Amino acid sequence: MVDHREYFYRRLHSLLGVVPIGIFVVQHLIVNHFVVYGEESFNKAANFMGSLPFVLALETFVIYLPILFHAILGVYLVLNTRNNPRRYGFFRNWMFLLQRVTGIITLIFIAWHVWQTRVQVALGNTEVNFQLMEGILTQPFYFWFYLISIIAVVFHLANGLWSFCVSWGIAQSPRSQQIVTYATIIVFLVVSYIGIRTIIEFV
Repeated sequence: MVDHREYFYRRLHSLLGVVPIGIFVVQHLIVNHFVVYGEESFNKAANFMGSLPFVLALETFVIYLPILFHAILGVYLVLNTRNNPRRYGFFRNWMFLLQRVTGIITLIFIAWHVWQTRVQVALGNTEVNFQLMEGILTQPFYFWFYLISIIAVVFHLANGLWSFCVSWGIAQSPRSQQIVTYATIIVFLVVSYIGIRTIIEFV
């Protein structure tokens, strides 16, 4: 019974990592990428997302609660799953280790990013616009913190997408898993480019 419950939680953890969290991450980076077209374009995109109907309910049930569940179970997996990349130094073992490391980085980054943006908006201290992000990212520490964190987030998403395809039976054969590996590398490179260019545009 316990094994069956843990299996269910792991499957749900994998699913939430792709839908809705993965979709939200890509959408969030694409919206932020409007900064490449200028300050006004970014502010319009941010205002549009912030003015969606039932935005608080959407954020709570589609973003925050799934992320909270994914994060709590993810920390549990980090603390209770063994890995040994020095002894078993093949590609997937290193991906396994990096998935856990980037998961912790992602958790720290999301918590801090939410504090700097959503919490401050809720407290009435600021509003989400170009000036807010420019003020954050022109500070060297935060620039590198965001840059490294974005790469970690995208890696965690892309590698998690591979795990999702395997655990949900989409890629079972070695050939199909290799194809998914190439596909997720492309996802990592494309989405990382979007995130990195966005950060640079604010500086």
